[in-house]
Amino acid sequence: MAYISQVGLEPEVSEFEPARAREVNWPLVSLTWAHFLNDGAANFLPGVLPAILVALHIKLKWVGTVMAALLVCQALQPAFGWLADCLGGRAFIILGVGAGAVAGALVGLAPNYWTLVIVLLFLGVANAMFHPQAMAGVRQVTQRGFAFSMSVFLVGGELGRAIWPLLAGLVVTRFGIAALWLLAVPTVLTLPLIIKDTPQVKCHPSLAQRCVTGAGCDKAALFALVAYCTLHAMLLYSLSTFLPLLWIAQGGSLVGGATTVAVVLAVGNLGNLAGGYLADRLGRRRLVSAAAALSALLLGGFLLASHLERWLFLGALGLAAFSTMPARILIAQDILPDNHCLGSALALGFSNALGALAVVVLGPMAARWGIDSVLWLNVALSAISIAAVPFLPEESFEDAI
Repeated sequence: MAYISQVGLEPEVSEFEPARAREVNWPLVSLTWAHFLNDGAANFLPGVLPAILVALHIKLKWVGTVMAALLVCQALQPAFGWLADCLGGRAFIILGVGAGAVAGALVGLAPNYWTLVIVLLFLGVANAMFHPQAMAGVRQVTQRGFAFSMSVFLVGGELGRAIWPLLAGLVVTRFGIAALWLLAVPTVLTLPLIIKDTPQVKCHPSLAQRCVTGAGCDKAALFALVAYCTLHAMLLYSLSTFLPLLWIAQGGSLVGGATTVAVVLAVGNLGNLAGGYLADRLGRRRLVSAAAALSALLLGGFLLASHLERWLFLGALGLAAFSTMPARILIAQDILPDNHCLGSALALGFSNALGALAVVVLGPMAARWGIDSVLWLNVALSAISIAAVPFLPEESFEDAI
């Protein structure tokens, strides 16, 4: 030790390591903030929808169409992912954030129903444009602990989805619908910083074109992952749609029904972070398998439990259901190693769109056989989704923390 101290090696090591520990991954911070703004702009509508319906004299029967104008564009994510792989760079990240802010501001200025639908379609396209390239950027700027970095990025979006409706409601209450442009101010003020720190994503045009034709990738693994992600999205959409209805149908209050969804979503953010942490240490396949099994067991436990015990099951279900999001995106990127944008889009936007369509089919089922039958079906499908796990690739642990 004395010799090491004399030659100066000990001070060099002790000073270098703390410096690395204090280093901030600013590109990841930038992408997470951009995700917060992008998803906030694309998801504030529910917070002001009643006021917009009154102001534009929109009948209740058209509410579904208004919301669908936002959701349907998620199916465009694979197309933007393919383009992002072909072109590279960061244009879709910057355009997605900027166009989302503009479209969000225009929502408050729409003079009629059809103009509103067009604006919402524009907003949905901006949201779909942002995600594939941004998720590829997260992996590119991360050296180790990919899953945890992805979970941080995803939580940024979830916080935007949670906070923006509240902000929109406060703005409309205080200043009126036309003042929704105020929600674009944070984006306008911070866009130069986002542009400064957002990474340039690598392009692989020839490889992206090959993947569209099905060459150069494990098609069985890709199909298995999309099936797993679709069933998982179906579970999450079913919880948001049918939990409040079941609660009220069984004699609960309106507030209690809304609280069931709030608990799942709020605890889900913790599950997102915990899932990223565990995926880096236990492996992604182990996590998605365990999470599917736990989701099935916990949802079944919720349906069988008494009133007070149900809240414990709901909290645990939120942890399990949201824990796989970072791992699923990274698995898709592993299946398409040179086309991370396209892989991310298939695991998130495309699968979410399929899951949302599946929930539409569950409505008539709930009307005929009862709401609890729909949730029991989700129990079965969550268990069945485990069958997809053996087809998923084994990841190396070079990226583990």
